[in-house]
Amino acid sequence: MTNPTRFPFKQVGHAGPALESRVDELRGRLSLIPPPLLAARTGASYLELGQGMGEFHLALFGASVILTHPDFHAMLAATDTALPAFKHALLLYYFLQSDGVPAAETWISFSDLPDGRIYAPAFQGYTGDLLAKRFLLDLDAFCVSCRNAGGTPVSFGDAAYRFPALPRMDLLIAYHLGDEDFPSTASVLFDANAGHYLPAEACAILGSSLTQMILRAEK
Repeated sequence: MTNPTRFPFKQVGHAGPALESRVDELRGRLSLIPPPLLAARTGASYLELGQGMGEFHLALFGASVILTHPDFHAMLAATDTALPAFKHALLLYYFLQSDGVPAAETWISFSDLPDGRIYAPAFQGYTGDLLAKRFLLDLDAFCVSCRNAGGTPVSFGDAAYRFPALPRMDLLIAYHLGDEDFPSTASVLFDANAGHYLPAEACAILGSSLTQMILRAEK
């Protein structure tokens, strides 16, 4: 499995010169890998446009995105709008680290990801804890928001929803209802093979993005 350089930021969504420099580095490394191999590893489709040029097509949380080849620029397919720098870097890491291993179809916590234990308390704070504080004992409101955000219900905890984040990476949001004495809890879970597709810091980006999607869907 490829072991790309770590994300150059500590807080989710941070962008700056270090991130832009890393994006350029990742582009250079990806340009050395044949497009058909990248497509096979990531589950993206590749459209050959001729003269060494093409486009990878894939979905990021249900939104169709395009990653150009050989310069690896990322944009929304519907509007040709460039993705924010941190989402651009996320896609490049996904293309660089993906090795084609299929999903394990078992769920693990963020702390169980490679190098995830270091970031786990902070990750829980801006994902599961944020959801539990918003929905409290209102399980119905949680379920409505998850469905509005594109989640599919699965049997796990008191309520859980599965979300397709990337072609070979799904996330699970699990909710455990509390009572007057014990607060409700929520957790973002990952497929046990998620480390074959993204480093822990990039998984944190996915988890944070999903949390914000669910909170926005409540409205």
